[in-house]
Amino acid sequence: MKAEHVIATYERVGAEWARMRARNLMEKAWLDRMLAASPRATGKVRVLDLGCGSGRPIGTYLTDRGAALTGVEPTKSLGALYAQNLPDAQVIAADMRRLRLDQAFDAIIAWDSFFHLSADDQRDMFPVFAAHAAPRATLMFTSGHLAGEAIGQVGDAPIYHASLAPDAYQALLTQHDFKVLRYTPEDPDCGGHTGWLAQYQGD
Repeated sequence: MKAEHVIATYERVGAEWARMRARNLMEKAWLDRMLAASPRATGKVRVLDLGCGSGRPIGTYLTDRGAALTGVEPTKSLGALYAQNLPDAQVIAADMRRLRLDQAFDAIIAWDSFFHLSADDQRDMFPVFAAHAAPRATLMFTSGHLAGEAIGQVGDAPIYHASLAPDAYQALLTQHDFKVLRYTPEDPDCGGHTGWLAQYQGD
């Protein structure tokens, strides 16, 4: 299992993963922090959800709180579920690594998706984040708490994960004009997820 196998794996097992995905919304506190810190230039928080999956439970929680969602999903199976579950949202069939939307968003989230990219691809995502960030936009993503690679499980299939070291993420965020608002390694209140929340300081 390598990083280049992730999309094909989710294409094969994504529908089953979506059925089994926990709906207890352990991410609620993180989502609330993101919404609270995000600007509302248009009256609604415009959210770019990278690797959006089926949209449940995170997408539905955000839309229930008035956010306007644009989901980006490279697999047809999960993209179709996202469109079905969130009929008022926009869904774009694309790989986040090559995203060029010419739009700015108030919040960018790559929760449980960014960490499936290789270390090099993760580094290359920070200009993509900045290119899609409105002034004071929030950025939220999950990583590992240490540098390295790991193989997890999705459905009946192995799945690739990678992480940089925390100081590497901090340096990349600073380089691309993001200020860290919160970093919690292995958050015990969020199922052991390592979360980052940052805010764009650029124009």
